[in-house]
Amino acid sequence: MTKGYVHVYTGDGKGKTTAAIGLSVRAIGAGKRVYFAQFVKGKYYSEISVLDKIPNITIKQYGLRCFIKKDPTQEDQQAAQKGLMDVVLILKEGLYDVVVMDEVFIALYYNLFDIKDVMNIIKHKPESVELILTGRKAPIELIEMADLVTGMVEIKHYYTRGVEARKGIEY
Repeated sequence: MTKGYVHVYTGDGKGKTTAAIGLSVRAIGAGKRVYFAQFVKGKYYSEISVLDKIPNITIKQYGLRCFIKKDPTQEDQQAAQKGLMDVVLILKEGLYDVVVMDEVFIALYYNLFDIKDVMNIIKHKPESVELILTGRKAPIELIEMADLVTGMVEIKHYYTRGVEARKGIEY
């Protein structure tokens, strides 16, 4: 049995979800099974259309709509907490080799659940499972618990010049 590690992809630069998807595709190519939980996100992003067609990956969204520019609702909190409970059950069942908690740090930032819950997931994950956590604003406590931390740094982005998000590139 190979040891699984905890990865953190964070920072203000573009590419955190993309990195998690790339690792997921690589794992599937090696015969592994992947559970990809997207917190906060509820829209049908382009990556979902292709991931849905790939065997050995399950992708679930635990967001309702985009609330990033306003306060989350109680329904947003309930959706995120459902996702957290699902991840705990998925890890206990042991059916997946890689578990991704995409945008989990944004869910924490908006207080959709407690950091202690995520810390417990890390502490009690099966030894062989690779756990990937993504999102801006990773709490220092989770960075310290991780085995691998990658910070995406925005150096330059066309968004600052007014370029809107483009289908197939940003979503």
